[in-house]
Amino acid sequence: MKKAIKIIFNVLAWVVLILALLITVLVFSSDRNNGVANLFGFMPMTVESDSMKPTFKKNDLIIVKEIDDVKSLKKDDVITFWTIIDGQKQKNTHRIVDIVKEGKSISFITRGDNNNKNDDISVPAGDIIGKWTEFKLSGFGKIMDFLRTKTGFFICIVIPMAIFFLFELYKFIITVNEIRKPKLTEDDEEEIKKKAIEEYLASQKAKEEAEKAEPGADEEAGEKPAEEEKKAEETDNTGE
Repeated sequence: MKKAIKIIFNVLAWVVLILALLITVLVFSSDRNNGVANLFGFMPMTVESDSMKPTFKKNDLIIVKEIDDVKSLKKDDVITFWTIIDGQKQKNTHRIVDIVKEGKSISFITRGDNNNKNDDISVPAGDIIGKWTEFKLSGFGKIMDFLRTKTGFFICIVIPMAIFFLFELYKFIITVNEIRKPKLTEDDEEEIKKKAIEEYLASQKAKEEAEKAEPGADEEAGEKPAEEEKKAEETDNTGE
């Protein structure tokens, strides 16, 4: 049972470490890539509005994949792209409703599933970040945003990794100590067992002897008052 618990604990520890490392890579890669985390071409995104509801909603986590050729995109694909919102360059994820081709150039007309009209600005090929993989986790976008903060990174990444490495260091020290211990031969083990048996038998014998001695002591104690009483009677008779 203890061995099974130890194995489970080790597996969980490694899973936590791997997740911590993956999140660390995502956080640092997003800092170097205009806030877009990228891991082997896959990018986790936090949905920031309900414009695509019910497909996904605000604070959901979606996974977007880089595309090598924008010409492979087709109508009804959901894409993430750079656009201007309230005068600022921001990421947006909407569905392609039409494709405009003018000579060698190509652009995409997009709309949110929860919107009544198309987006005001068409999306040129150069502004496309990636295509939605249809993978989402409800509410996990908040967690990803929290992990990107200094507090979240320290609590969820630094502390678990520190605990993991301390645990591994403890196991290493225990292993080294076990290796350094002199290994007992079969003769040594037999000798230890023999001594243990002898000590046990000796303690049992001493216990039995003590139990036998106790009744004898009581009898002796009982005889002594009787003798003293007899002597007292003889003294009384002599006095008469």
